[in-house]
Amino acid sequence: MLWSAIFVAGVLFGTSLALVQPSHLVSIARARPAEGHVASIDLGRVSEQFESVARQCSPAVLYVEATKPSPAHGAGNKPLEESGSGVIISGVSTGTTILTNNHVIAGALPQQITVSLADGRLYHPARVWADPESDVAVLRLDGVSGLPGLPLGDSDQVRVGQWVVAIGSPFGLNQTVTHGIISARERGEISLGSTIRIKDFLQTDAAINPGSSGGPLINLNGEVIGINTAIASHNGNNSGVAFSIPINLVKLVVRQLLEKGNVSRGYLGMQLAQSFEPADAFRLGLDRVQGALVEVVYPNTPAAEAGLRAYDVVTDLNGTAIRGENQLINLISAAPAGQRVRLRVWRDRREEKIEAVIGDWSKAQDRFRPQS
Repeated sequence: MLWSAIFVAGVLFGTSLALVQPSHLVSIARARPAEGHVASIDLGRVSEQFESVARQCSPAVLYVEATKPSPAHGAGNKPLEESGSGVIISGVSTGTTILTNNHVIAGALPQQITVSLADGRLYHPARVWADPESDVAVLRLDGVSGLPGLPLGDSDQVRVGQWVVAIGSPFGLNQTVTHGIISARERGEISLGSTIRIKDFLQTDAAINPGSSGGPLINLNGEVIGINTAIASHNGNNSGVAFSIPINLVKLVVRQLLEKGNVSRGYLGMQLAQSFEPADAFRLGLDRVQGALVEVVYPNTPAAEAGLRAYDVVTDLNGTAIRGENQLINLISAAPAGQRVRLRVWRDRREEKIEAVIGDWSKAQDRFRPQS
C-alpha cells in the first residue's frame, strides 16, 4: 500500500485525543465458539460496556499545549504553538505522572507547557523528561493529588482484531469517543523524521486525527497498551490507519527516564536496508523474506570487529528469529553495552554463527547522527 504521507497526530493550534478500551468486554472478546458455530454476541451488553469504559476512562485523558520557540530565528517571528494529548498513569509513586509524545512538547520549557484536565483545571508540569528516539515524553505534576490514573498493560499480548476506543479532543472537540480494532502489530516501515529511531508500532483503525498525539490506547481490561503517535493519510486527517507505540517499549523508556534522566541503548554499527523484497531474498538464496539485510558495516564498530559484512542477512539474535530491520534495531538498542550476543547470519547461501559485543550508543551516536 502506498500512502501520500505519514503525519504525527499532533497539530499546530490543535487538540488532543486518547485511546481507551472497555474493561468488561474481555469475556466476549475472548470467547471461542465451538468448531463450525458462530458465537452470538449480546450487542446491548457490548453497548453498555463501551459506555462504561468511556465514562470511567475519560477523566484520565487530558489535553497538552506547548509554546515553542519559532523555528525561524529573528525579530518578529511568533512562537510555535502545538497541542496533543496525554494520559495520567497509575503505579508511579512520586507525583502525578503523565505520558505523551516528545514531538508534542519538544523545545518547550515546563512553564511553557499547559496541561488541561478533563474537569477544566490547568497545570504546568514541574518536571519534563523526553526521549526523542522513541518519541516518548513524561510530565510530572507535583502537589496535585487525587487525579485518576490508568494502569499499564502488556502490549505483547495484544491481538489483531481486538477492540479499542479513542477518547480525546480531535479538532478541539473535547472528550470525543470513537472506537475501532487493532489492525496489525509490529509496524515499522514508516518514516517519522530523523530523531525517531525506535519503531515497532501497533496499527489501529480507531479514528485518530490531528491533536491525538500522546493519547493512550487501552485494552479490554482497562490497561494502556500503547501511546498514539502518527496517522497515515492523504490529507492529514483520519483514513483508518494510525500508529501507537507499544506500552512495553514505553515502560522501558519511562523507567530509565525517571531513574536516570536518560535512556541507555546499545548499538553494533551497521546500516540495515529499510526494505527487504522477495527479489532480494531469492537473489541471496533464501526461500522466504525474513531477517534484516545489512547494507553497510561501519569501520571501527562492534559490527566490524565481529566480522559482519554488507549483504549479510541477520536471521536470529540470541535465539529470537528476526522478522525485519526494526525488530533487530529494537533488540540491539535494548541490550546493555558490553553484552555478548549470538547472531545467525545468512551469507554466501549458507548460515554462519557470529558473536558480537554490544557497544554504547550514547558514546557513538554523534558519529552516525544525520547532519542538519
